[in-house]
Amino acid sequence: MSDVVERVLSLSRADGCIVLLSESSSVDLRWATNNLTTNGSHLERSLTVVSVVGSSVGTRSASAFDDLEGLVRASEQAARDAAPAEDAQPLVDGPADADFSTVAQATSTEVFASLAAGLGESFAAARTDGLRQFGFASHGVTTTWLGSSTGLRRRHVQPRGYVELTAKDDSPGGSSWVGQHTRDWSDVRVLDLDVELRRRLHWGRRNVDVPAGRYETILPPSAVADLLVYAYWSAAGRDAAEGRTVYSRPGGGTRVGEALAPAGFSMRSDPQDADLATMPFVVAGGSSSMSSVFDNGLELSATDWVSDGHLSALTQTRSSAATSGSPVTPFIDNLIVDGGGTKSVDELVAGTERGLLLTCLWYIREVDPESLLLTGLTRDGVYLVEGGEVTGAVTNFRWNESPVGLLGRVSEVGRTERTLPREWSDYFTWVKMPGLRIPDFNMSSPSQAS
Repeated sequence: MSDVVERVLSLSRADGCIVLLSESSSVDLRWATNNLTTNGSHLERSLTVVSVVGSSVGTRSASAFDDLEGLVRASEQAARDAAPAEDAQPLVDGPADADFSTVAQATSTEVFASLAAGLGESFAAARTDGLRQFGFASHGVTTTWLGSSTGLRRRHVQPRGYVELTAKDDSPGGSSWVGQHTRDWSDVRVLDLDVELRRRLHWGRRNVDVPAGRYETILPPSAVADLLVYAYWSAAGRDAAEGRTVYSRPGGGTRVGEALAPAGFSMRSDPQDADLATMPFVVAGGSSSMSSVFDNGLELSATDWVSDGHLSALTQTRSSAATSGSPVTPFIDNLIVDGGGTKSVDELVAGTERGLLLTCLWYIREVDPESLLLTGLTRDGVYLVEGGEVTGAVTNFRWNESPVGLLGRVSEVGRTERTLPREWSDYFTWVKMPGLRIPDFNMSSPSQAS
């Protein structure tokens, strides 16, 4: 596939040209009511040509490579027709990776062999016990090539897998969910996940009527991920400087340097993290407040977004960084949150006199960008905690909270661990999060979601 990149670059007549090419091989597996139902395999290719004429940019994309010259000419014409780009910068110079000409990697349904065997055991036990199991597993490998008229040649291979399991019984609200992300499936143990599903179903066999209101709430790592990933997605430095986000300082500027969370709390990204390794250079098919096509190929390094409880950086392109006088801190495809805690979720529960254990967030939507107020529903398990023990399930709720506001109210931080966001599992799987204790989480109204 690297020959496609070279061919496009050779056809370019623009002042500058960037070529992004990706090939994604993926497989998936579904099951319902204790039976495997479908499996599939997919191969997708995408080619994006970015032409620079003066300081204007034109971009065109295709999934077929039968008219490369037409694609290049279309991108050049788009650049000539466009106004000067606000984020214009010199194209990135850089290395030529030794493996640039290596072919794409692929996956196959064989990666699910141990998963399918574990599911078979789990299904048999579920039938015996009158339970119903549902779920989905996905594994993909994406190979990306990036070439530029500056001589830049980069290649990266990104594996990505995750599994989600739901179990149901006939009790009111009898449904539970667990999920896990993985790189190669060697760390996925279906029967261990099944144990947690069954434990949560057991909790739900007693139902307790609890009204809407503010409750001391334990959020496990998965639920914390759904909230803080959204906070990260909203952390564009340019938007904050323009006074449009929760990270904007009243009167002008940004809140960088302000305390947002307890002392010792950190939020960072690192493309070289041993557990969460991701794309080590910028890949941007278009410009936005979070990214710039001119930054394609820019090397990524570990970045602290929150350090010792203080906001230390927002995402900055080279252009926005130059405007604001900030360091260049591009978006990175993972997120690691740590507050120095050592307690498991079970230990956080054990220290709760009365409160809620909120296992899953769902249908999250933004209400107000200036406070980052979010709303959503709970699903598949909200449990009452009394005297340090889970004593039953309560109704589902609609909730209203700002993840940034929550950080300022955290009363206890648990142990950081790898987890899978429930809401964002399709988009952003590479996270490590702690459990959190929130003294007054806002359950704004009852919900019939199940």
